[in-house]
Amino acid sequence: MGGKGLLGGLEMLAYWWVGGAVVFLLLVVGVWRWLPPRTGRQAVRFADARRDFHRQRERLEAKFLYMGMAPGRREAPRWTDCDFDDGVAYARNRVTGELSAFVAVTIEMEESGGQGLASTDTVRSLRSATAVFRFDGSRWETEGRAIFNKSPTEAIRLYHRDLELLAQDVSEHC
Repeated sequence: MGGKGLLGGLEMLAYWWVGGAVVFLLLVVGVWRWLPPRTGRQAVRFADARRDFHRQRERLEAKFLYMGMAPGRREAPRWTDCDFDDGVAYARNRVTGELSAFVAVTIEMEESGGQGLASTDTVRSLRSATAVFRFDGSRWETEGRAIFNKSPTEAIRLYHRDLELLAQDVSEHC
């Protein structure tokens, strides 16, 4: 009977340890979920990504223009040039956490053979848009995507269900 009592005591001790570990894990998860999302690691990740965007900006602008000038649909006007604003708006995807940067641009387009024009005539027009850049976790990339007729903050507001505005680097030029 003495041996059975010792086993019963060890089993009871094991239950207390397991129960204590479960309570501890629940407390850790509860505190972790209670913390605001921009603390700690996410804030450092965003600060690093923001700094990297400015370091890679010249490459990103060149790639954006190159991809925008690449032949696409036949009906689409051809891009001939692009001016980038200095300001940047940063957003995070609410579900995936992916970071994006939005920059106001003015895109010069060349349209040929419009109404009342011969097929060899071309018309140049300027269109305002927002260039979109994505952070893949290690570097910034672009697909040459432009959101026409929207400022960066308007573009983020347009997709407010998916994106949250994190910060804006305002243009230094007035």
